[in-house]
Amino acid sequence: MSDRTLVGKTALVTGSTSGIGLGIAKALAQQGANIVLNGFGDVEGPKAEIAALGVQVAYHGADMSKASDIEAMMTFAATTFGGVDILVNNAGIQHVATVEDFPVERWDAIIAINLTSAFHTSRLALPYMQKTNWGRIINVASVHGLVGSAQKSAYVAAKHGIVGLTKVTALENATTGVTCNAICPGWVLTPLVQKQIDAKAQALGITNNDAVKLLLGEKEPSMQFTTPEELGELAIFFCSKAGQNIRGVAWNMDGGWTAQ
Repeated sequence: MSDRTLVGKTALVTGSTSGIGLGIAKALAQQGANIVLNGFGDVEGPKAEIAALGVQVAYHGADMSKASDIEAMMTFAATTFGGVDILVNNAGIQHVATVEDFPVERWDAIIAINLTSAFHTSRLALPYMQKTNWGRIINVASVHGLVGSAQKSAYVAAKHGIVGLTKVTALENATTGVTCNAICPGWVLTPLVQKQIDAKAQALGITNNDAVKLLLGEKEPSMQFTTPEELGELAIFFCSKAGQNIRGVAWNMDGGWTAQ
């Protein structure tokens, strides 16, 4: 297939056994990229989905809060496929509480997994990308990398941090074939968000549909979820010829959330 533009490239996607990460991994695999998956839960299912797209797939279960695990994963990717051409930093966790009630260990875990892990993967991926003079670092930030929401201090701080890291990484590599950009989704219907909808429906004694309308109505003018597939298409765009001079952007795909 002539449109498989990423044949011969390797993409490592953190937090990719479900949700946004898996959606992006599948999109890159459809373009011919070999995939390194990472994450918890069911691994064989996602591996089979990727393999069915006719590419090679490997998995590493690195705990993204541990620098030593991340180093082991990057070494594994290099020995398995030669190097990482496309790095997608997607791993993330969430906790909701006011600043004064925020558990310190939850703050530390969110900063470690949502922000520090992207520093570790990037510092380890960049030398190979610089050597080959081609690379794409795509940081999955969030609309919360651009605006705040109450009770999400650690997440918002981490995602703002990711946007800052994206800009600096892009600037340091601006004259090379290595780009770094951030994707900032609004509400995406992942297992994590489905839990929030179910909780809202139960707490208010309303239907799941009404809970969805409430959730979207608070923030997202389009009244529709962004999909993992759409985010995957944006990742492909960043990897395409059209993306070669897109550097350091925080690209919101948020149904108008930040336009308000």
